Amino acid sequence: MTTGIQFDPAAIRELAKILRETDLSEIELVEGDRRVRVGRTVTVAPQTVMVAAGPAAPAPALAAPVIEAVPDAAHPGAVTSPMVGIAYLAPEPGAPQFVTVGARVVQGQTLLLIEAMKTFNQIRAPKAGTVTRILIEGGSPVEYGEALLIVE
Repeated sequence: MTTGIQFDPAAIRELAKILRETDLSEIELVEGDRRVRVGRTVTVAPQTVMVAAGPAAPAPALAAPVIEAVPDAAHPGAVTSPMVGIAYLAPEPGAPQFVTVGARVVQGQTLLLIEAMKTFNQIRAPKAGTVTRILIEGGSPVEYGEALLIVE
């Protein structure tokens, strides 16, 4: 940047760390007239580099949730994420959730939203049934294939 504004390199490294941990493609921080945007290009090569660099400290912490998520994703009633993004359980902040545990749903009913690339995508019930578990928090990042909830 040619504006002469100085940025704390440690803060920029922390933003980059958050990008890797949440699998986001971009983070922007604004403080008054100062603005810093940290982003990454999602392509095959950077992902390969990140995997090679990843096993240092975070690998043991990530191992437990992956092991726990496998049974949920394999559950016959699992509704899995068709994309990477941010999941929302309600249509807008303060509004009631689309579904709650114990709710009866019909095929095609909206269960939640996933925001990806500034577009909100409806995730619909693949079959009629009862929501027995909601496996995510509203506003949390989700991965492709991650189990979101269980409909039995």
